[in-house]
Amino acid sequence: MRQQQNNIFANIDWVLILIYALLVAFGWLNIYAASSTEETRTAFEFSSRYGKQLIFIGLSFPMIILVLFLNSKFYEQYSSLLYIFSLLLLAGVFLFGKKINGATSWYSFGGIGLQPSEFAKAFTALALAKLMSDRQYNLSLVKNQVKAFVIIFLPAFFIALQPDMGSVLIYFSFFLVLNREGLTVKYFILAAVALILFLFTVYFGIKLVLISSLITLTFIFSFLAYRKKQFFRFNWPIIILAYIISSIFILSVGYTYTNILKQHQKDRFDILLGKIKDNKGIGYNTYQSELTIKSGGITGKGFLQGDRTQGNFVPEQDTDYIFSTVSEEWGFLGSSFVIILFMCLLYRILYLSENQTNKFARIYGYGIVSIFFFHVIVNIGMVIGLLPTIGIPLPFFSYGGSSLWGFTLLLFIFIRLDGHKKYDY
Repeated sequence: MRQQQNNIFANIDWVLILIYALLVAFGWLNIYAASSTEETRTAFEFSSRYGKQLIFIGLSFPMIILVLFLNSKFYEQYSSLLYIFSLLLLAGVFLFGKKINGATSWYSFGGIGLQPSEFAKAFTALALAKLMSDRQYNLSLVKNQVKAFVIIFLPAFFIALQPDMGSVLIYFSFFLVLNREGLTVKYFILAAVALILFLFTVYFGIKLVLISSLITLTFIFSFLAYRKKQFFRFNWPIIILAYIISSIFILSVGYTYTNILKQHQKDRFDILLGKIKDNKGIGYNTYQSELTIKSGGITGKGFLQGDRTQGNFVPEQDTDYIFSTVSEEWGFLGSSFVIILFMCLLYRILYLSENQTNKFARIYGYGIVSIFFFHVIVNIGMVIGLLPTIGIPLPFFSYGGSSLWGFTLLLFIFIRLDGHKKYDY
């Protein structure tokens, strides 16, 4: 047993390793297709985007060995320190960071950018798992819910200040973890109502939604009072509070949309909701992405044969819109293969999480599957035009060292926790 305990490769899940390798390899092929030209079409042109991605992939291996080398208990014992370290990195970009595309989200080291928000997701998942795995922790208590919310939204607060709202949205995926651990579904109902009110306010305007919501609340409360036959003994403070909160929320959404959001951000919501159609302006990326996806057909045009990809019709095609390259050159079948690979990844992590003997490892597993799920759904939804463009990368496919390393760190910490659960706990 001691020999197995010292062997970092003992009992690791090779199915997850295989899925990871397939995703990374296929992702690089599509980055190569999206960023290469006939003049620079050599795999070892390290000054190119695909060449740099190859370097990033190579540098992933030392990190993987280090993650697997550390004892599983390390991640639980030092999760709080790792979390604090990630907060310091997020705060540090305001002093030492570099502004790229309007956001101060990067450190620059000799021409290589490092985005701390990509690593903060893993450390937040560790900190949340540490908090919730405590035997004294009871999620039904409001004070414990507040502790979890603070851990989740503190890094999101720093990221929002950069600003990088796409990365902020990722942190809402942790509510799936809280729900799995017993958080009442009422929070999700409130979130759904808030989302509906937000969209309705943006589409119809403040006055109409405000009046409609007040009428709806009055109807609901009147119906409940009628059924209980206790109109005069109804909980009036709760009713009044519901009126006040809903009104404040609608007014704040309207004010934010009108006075705080920048025009390009408002345009994205307007395009998504069908208020305007702008295929040559703010909606150009999504429109070109949709055309590129449709042009791939069932079987695709073939590797390096996508004329729209090779013609650079879609901006940012090797990053946020990489899935359009997959669809054009590999077709519906290739796109389906990628989605199936991600489904296999999610299912395998869920399966292993449910079979963990250690609560910390189980909750961390839920955390990373929620992050991966959110990234895949939002990115593909954005590329096919169902969601607004918010700059969320597709795991292991989108170009970038920080993105690749962040997702690799997320996955291999879990592989380490799972692989040695029989010997470390």
